[in-house]
Amino acid sequence: MKIIEIKNMELLAPLFAHWQETMIWSCLEGSMGQAFAPAGGAPRAALLQVADFCFLAGEPCAELAAWRPAGAGDFSILAPQHEGWAAAIEAAWGQKARRCARYAFHKTAEGFDPAALARFAAALPPGYGLRPMGREEYRQALASGWGARDLCAQFADERDYYRRGLGVAVLQEGRLVAGASSYTVYRGGIEIEIDTHPDHRRRGLARACGAALMLECLKRGLYPSWDAQNPASAALAKSLGYRFDREYPVYEVRA
Repeated sequence: MKIIEIKNMELLAPLFAHWQETMIWSCLEGSMGQAFAPAGGAPRAALLQVADFCFLAGEPCAELAAWRPAGAGDFSILAPQHEGWAAAIEAAWGQKARRCARYAFHKTAEGFDPAALARFAAALPPGYGLRPMGREEYRQALASGWGARDLCAQFADERDYYRRGLGVAVLQEGRLVAGASSYTVYRGGIEIEIDTHPDHRRRGLARACGAALMLECLKRGLYPSWDAQNPASAALAKSLGYRFDREYPVYEVRA
């Protein structure tokens, strides 16, 4: 079966209509990512690839479950719409696919307390400073070897990041040691990415920069969406005012 790229997102929107995920919205509105479906007729299955994520919807398709877009890295997170897709992913990837849980939160700001967020943002330990993600911080993030690339790597280049992205950096003696930034963007907001250098964890840096970024988003009329990779991230989100929605399965695949 031939897999083709789809440019007309209106053809795919019904397949993802009830999936409350900002990265899906990013792709369907043309802000980021790309879309694929089996060739021939109206699509009954589709894959949206945005950053490291692939969202599979519609009728399970073995070829699409095994599809890797050109230029995709060695690591992908496959999100099945239902268990039929989960079975297709397991059949396609076998032991290369590790099933794990992620944690979704309601897309509403009703639990946010700006005063509390301001206190969290100000509660940095001595020796650390908080500032907007500038050009030097952007370059340090891309050159980092501890995961900070994800703070801005999904944008085409530095110019694209400063045109559409948004971020907050934590510095120690001029070095980037933590940050919160737009992993992806859509018209109504951003998907938050937070990373902390291993040597600087458990010091409140993630909460401080996360709170600062949330405040900046609210100031600009943007929604700071949070999707947690693990229970620790979910607990941090709850402490910042996010309302838990559900746990859902994904597959981490190393090709």
